[in-house]
Amino acid sequence: MATKQSGLGRGLGDLFARTDEDESQPLKDGSTFAEIRVEQIVPNPHQPRTVFDEDDLEELSASIAEFGVLQPVVVRKAGRNKFELIMGERRLRASKMAGRASIPAIVRGTEDSALLRDALLENLHRANLNPIEEAQAYSQLLSDFECTKEELSSKLHRSRPQVSNTLRLLNLSPRVQAKVAAGVLSAGHARALLGLESAEAQEHLADRIVAEGLSVRSTEEIVALGRGGGERKSSVQRGPRLPSDREREISSQLSDHFDTRVKVNIGRNKGKITIEFASGDDLDRIMAILDGKTI
Repeated sequence: MATKQSGLGRGLGDLFARTDEDESQPLKDGSTFAEIRVEQIVPNPHQPRTVFDEDDLEELSASIAEFGVLQPVVVRKAGRNKFELIMGERRLRASKMAGRASIPAIVRGTEDSALLRDALLENLHRANLNPIEEAQAYSQLLSDFECTKEELSSKLHRSRPQVSNTLRLLNLSPRVQAKVAAGVLSAGHARALLGLESAEAQEHLADRIVAEGLSVRSTEEIVALGRGGGERKSSVQRGPRLPSDREREISSQLSDHFDTRVKVNIGRNKGKITIEFASGDDLDRIMAILDGKTI
């Protein structure tokens, strides 16, 4: 049943005319538009955002109470009288807070996996995620939809190295990931901590970063000197030579290119490049890149 709205809400209400929940309006892309009861919509298990600002939700709820939902959520059928949310988690939550019984929705086909994947990619691109949520969303998309890193980076308008670097954050220990998700550690600090192999070493240096307010550059130097794990060296031992700016730059470029850790050592008369790999399959992947094939 239609409800009276004012101002901008009335204009959009005319554009997306309200219908009974068992009625729908076909759209050009094969989807349908319908008014769906909020209790019929179940959460999306692939929702990348896990933290919602309560003040923002209250503000949106007040707006919805006055003007209605100005942008439909996107759902897909998930059984009889059930719909799975694809896009619009904040709008759905705010609508429930505002006491609305139904919400305008675009219903997309259940079997069109490409359409669902693209909707999730768009949702990820628009959401304000912390680095760990973003990395988990990337990993979920790569796993569930067999989406390549190239396709993911293209859809999100981000470089492949940026996608790869974000995914590497999942190699951090759970305690460190929690600090990154909470905003205590920056993504730059987190990437520097990836240079430490053990979870204990990562956590020790993460605690130092928080306690001492270490910069990203200082963290990188500590990791390079081998002091990040808290293991004290003998006074007669010298720490490894700190990489030069050029060595760090080339190492970073090659690490992004091969999607693995690469060390570069430039000596006076000769140098060395070390490419690390995790398994035989990982070695085959690196060899394919060296041969000029696309992975």
